[in-house]
Amino acid sequence: MGRVMAIDFGTKRVGIALSDILRLTAHGFETISWNGEDSRFLLDRICRIVMDKDVTEIVIGQPRRTDGMESESQRKAQAFGEQISLLSGIPPYYQDERYTTVLASRYLFETGVSSRNKKNVVDQVAAEIILREYLESRRVQK
Repeated sequence: MGRVMAIDFGTKRVGIALSDILRLTAHGFETISWNGEDSRFLLDRICRIVMDKDVTEIVIGQPRRTDGMESESQRKAQAFGEQISLLSGIPPYYQDERYTTVLASRYLFETGVSSRNKKNVVDQVAAEIILREYLESRRVQK
């Protein structure tokens, strides 16, 4: 069946979370820092994770606006998803990610993670929230 990967796409950092092999739990995996322009580096790293971790589904956070209008961030995330699909052969699913970074920041604050360390993991935690919501929605559908 393979793992599910969730991606919290950003122009400075990209959070990655992976499911366990049974697709029951979500775990933060990595934060990839990049310059927002060299997408080849980012895509290569993600494709390497896909191969190494037996990923068979990819979920990308969709940064929708609260008013329902399409945002620039949403267009960038969709274009990024298309690139991943071309390279990996896995069509991405898009999951609403509104407020995931806020929730992740709040969680890290409540658990006592320092501000310095928070920057390094907040995107992973946001990806973990995206993945958890996706996995739960799949269980409900079955």
